[in-house]
Amino acid sequence: MKKFNLFILMCLVGMFSKAQELSIPTYTQYLADNPFIMAPSYAGIGENIKVRVNGLTQWVGIKDAPDNQSFSGDMRVGKRSGVGVFIYNDKNGYTNQFGAKFSYAHHLTFNADTDSYLSLGLSYNINTFRLDYQEFDGFDSSVTDDRKTLNHNFDVSALYRLKEFYISFNINNLLNKDLKIYSTNEPGRLRHYQVYTGYTFKKRKDFEIEPSAFIQYFESDGRSTTDLNIKFRKVDRENYYWAGVSYRFLNDQPLNPLNLGPMAGIKLNKLYFAYSYQVTINDFFGYNSGTHMITLGLDIFQGPGECSCTL
Repeated sequence: MKKFNLFILMCLVGMFSKAQELSIPTYTQYLADNPFIMAPSYAGIGENIKVRVNGLTQWVGIKDAPDNQSFSGDMRVGKRSGVGVFIYNDKNGYTNQFGAKFSYAHHLTFNADTDSYLSLGLSYNINTFRLDYQEFDGFDSSVTDDRKTLNHNFDVSALYRLKEFYISFNINNLLNKDLKIYSTNEPGRLRHYQVYTGYTFKKRKDFEIEPSAFIQYFESDGRSTTDLNIKFRKVDRENYYWAGVSYRFLNDQPLNPLNLGPMAGIKLNKLYFAYSYQVTINDFFGYNSGTHMITLGLDIFQGPGECSCTL
């Protein structure tokens, strides 16, 4: 079993190291009532400072499988603007990346009577990508020291809302990578595109159903995935409880899911907690107990709704 785990680990490093570099892995963190971590245009939408801490362990049971921790916070500035920060640490086998995003958003009102709004966002990204040679244990004698790079990039985003409908479009990592310090087989185009859309059906004053979809396309290798999600929310004044399920697949294999699993969350007063579990439906299924994610949150400094576009 130890040899098998090592073989799997090396495969994972080869498969995901290029996808990982300069890209923050997106699992279901955005569904824990925190779409800001996915799109800077969400910064400052709300009447408080929203803080979220997230921990995720993928493929539990496989040694050195991907592991991710993150912190995010966003708040309104004035009546029509918002700022936010997202800090993350992501480890995948023998690679590790640590970085941050600093975001600004501006919110415009198209028509207050019909609740029609447009939000535009921009993020500056700084990322350190490191290869830990000490963990190679003789696999590649040519690697004799830590390999580390410091990278800078930008994201842009647009979000449109009409009553209970929303759709956002994001372009991550606008700039190409400088290939002078890399081998020729490194991907230079790091851009990936994301579309997130959904609608909230309010069946009663205290019950909501929210289906949503999240589509990703990676320019470097043409990969694309889709998440199909549904959440059921019970509202009790300022508190609420929700549960749902997420289904992720490659867009050329819609009936062959990559991940499938339930999720649930609760907000009581200013405190927030969410948990999600995903089963990986592939050859690793029998060798791990799935992916586990926990989100802790705090909504503080509740303020008056001075502008409807940021409610």
